[in-house]
Amino acid sequence: MGFGPFLRLDKLASDVALIQALKERWDPERHAFLFPWGHMVPTLEDVARITGLRVDGQAVTGVTYTSYQEQAERWLGLEVTRERSSLVRQSALQASLGVASARHQTGEGQADYMARLMEDARAALAEEEGEAADRDLRHFLILVIGKLIPGTPCLPLLEDLSRVGSYAWGAALLAHLFDSLGTSSRETGVAGFFPLLQVWAYYHLPSLGRGVARRCGAVPLLQRWRFCRDERSLWRQVTLIHDALDTIPFGHVQWTPYVGENDATQPWVERGRPYFGRDIWLHSFNTVVPLHHRLVARTLGLHQPVVEFSTRQRPWERPGRSFRGIQQVTDWTRGREVTSEVTSDEDYFRAYARRYGAQVYKGPRRPLDPEGRIASLEGILHSTIKQRNDLQAVVDQLRAELDRAQHMVGGASSSREDPGRSVLEGQLASEVTRAEDALAQLQEREMGLRNSLVRTTTLEAEMAELRLRPEATEVTRWREAAEEVARWHQEAEEATRWCQEAEEATRLCTEARDLRTQLGEERHRCELLRYEMKGLEMALALVRHSRSAASRSGIPSGSVGHYLTGSSGRRRNEEEAR
Repeated sequence: MGFGPFLRLDKLASDVALIQALKERWDPERHAFLFPWGHMVPTLEDVARITGLRVDGQAVTGVTYTSYQEQAERWLGLEVTRERSSLVRQSALQASLGVASARHQTGEGQADYMARLMEDARAALAEEEGEAADRDLRHFLILVIGKLIPGTPCLPLLEDLSRVGSYAWGAALLAHLFDSLGTSSRETGVAGFFPLLQVWAYYHLPSLGRGVARRCGAVPLLQRWRFCRDERSLWRQVTLIHDALDTIPFGHVQWTPYVGENDATQPWVERGRPYFGRDIWLHSFNTVVPLHHRLVARTLGLHQPVVEFSTRQRPWERPGRSFRGIQQVTDWTRGREVTSEVTSDEDYFRAYARRYGAQVYKGPRRPLDPEGRIASLEGILHSTIKQRNDLQAVVDQLRAELDRAQHMVGGASSSREDPGRSVLEGQLASEVTRAEDALAQLQEREMGLRNSLVRTTTLEAEMAELRLRPEATEVTRWREAAEEVARWHQEAEEATRWCQEAEEATRLCTEARDLRTQLGEERHRCELLRYEMKGLEMALALVRHSRSAASRSGIPSGSVGHYLTGSSGRRRNEEEAR
């Protein structure tokens, strides 16, 4: 019924401190986490790979009721003594399956424990037939679904048991998780399946060191991790996590951690792949939230463009909640595929810094960056480093092609045999020089950005000190600070110019590929010339032989040479025509 991989998952101890720290960084308006390096969002691919749940199929939606008493009595066969069927106790469902008294045995692992529970439940189901067996199966499914989302509203979906496996339970789990993250940060913990959020952080933020890898190659991916226990107080752990998130180098964030995974062992990933990389609506009955995948284009290996939201949610609505009637939308998979045509992340970092400023910092040792200048410079510096690395790869490739061309020319008997090759070698040398100049400019820009980052950090600290201790003698320093800010804006304009230089480097890479194609054509021409030289040498040898024969026979050598030379010319013309 679509829960097989999920039921095989081992129990993961909860990391309350990590979940609380992430919850405090959740933006309910954008449905995304706010970090110094930009937005981050758990996606459908994360759900599929980590939990093994289905993320494709029918939306988990339908008619909702104020009371499920009648449905619980009809499909579960349990008496409900209170108004709301959500108060059906879990112990009653477990007792109906004969597993109410089951407990962990000494030395028993989670997998063995779940196998024993399933065996006991299977034995209980085997004793029932017909409607009784279906009722027991619904009891079991309500227990399982209750680990993901509120189980009571799902009762109508269990009427036809043959369709239970066709619902996108993974998408419903993500919708419920987003809705839970949008609650007040004063509420500790997150409702729903919290291990998804933990393992997502283990993969994308490995610098935190909150998880320990185990069972390499196991699927779903949740089975590869265990929580590294921390004996410090919850408040102390949350504080340290915030400090770490405020200072993680941008290059240490893993945007594509699943590269190299063997998808053949994860068929649920292949089924859900058409839904990855799309802006989409996530349904869990009355909870309908958007998955803004365009905020995290970097998870698709793309550069992040600036994202503008044209509308805002009405102020009296709780972020993440749906309006009545949207739960009837069945074609929930319609969504725009995320694309990006930008060549760097710099504009995004500037817009992000203007939008959030110091909101991206939560730790007590946060940088003094009220307007987001430090975060913006760090982002631009990180983008420049990526461009430098890409251009370095292009330069290395061009150098290898130039060395190969020079080696081929050096192996020829004479440069006059292939004049086109020497021209091609000159073009390659020119392109290498231009690419190296662009690389040097990028390196110079990187150094300038590092110096600007140091100056801006110092400046912000001094300005914060002046805000706390405003004195008349500090007016001059305020003016100097204003001049430094103006200088920073000039450097930002220079950064735009460097971005254009990076685009020029990309064009050089394209020209290098064209030059490689021309080099192949020149090699072919060289081979044709070599065959023609061999033909001429054979013709000359024949002319010498005929002259010596003519001198012995008395025939004038000029007429014979003229005849043979004409024959050789005709053969050369025929070869060129072919």
